[in-house]
Amino acid sequence: MSRPQPIQSPDMPKVLGPYSQAVRLGDTLYIAGQGGLNPVTGQIGETFEAQARQAFENLSSVLQAANSSLQHVAKTTIFLSDANNFAKLNELYAEFFPTNPPARSVPVVQLPRGLLISVECIAGVVE
Repeated sequence: MSRPQPIQSPDMPKVLGPYSQAVRLGDTLYIAGQGGLNPVTGQIGETFEAQARQAFENLSSVLQAANSSLQHVAKTTIFLSDANNFAKLNELYAEFFPTNPPARSVPVVQLPRGLLISVECIAGVVE
């Protein structure tokens, strides 16, 4: 069996803890939760929509660094801090995954640093 290979997107800030942004194991990618934090300014979006858009853009950036894309995502886990944002999440999910959307689960949890959303995924590698 191959060993997990950590991946760091050059467009994203270094992680703040003892984990990897992404790990490749064979042809599968495991992407850590991406929040609504702007990687250039370090600022968190003021609204759910701003944070969610940024989280999906951050997810896309990490996927690209790992030689993949949103089109190759098989499963997402989207952590929400407020279940009242579920309808808006559905609108945005359809925008970022317009065809053949991946499987997903959406637990409601308390997130750090004032985040309203965090998105992680499992995806395939594009060769």
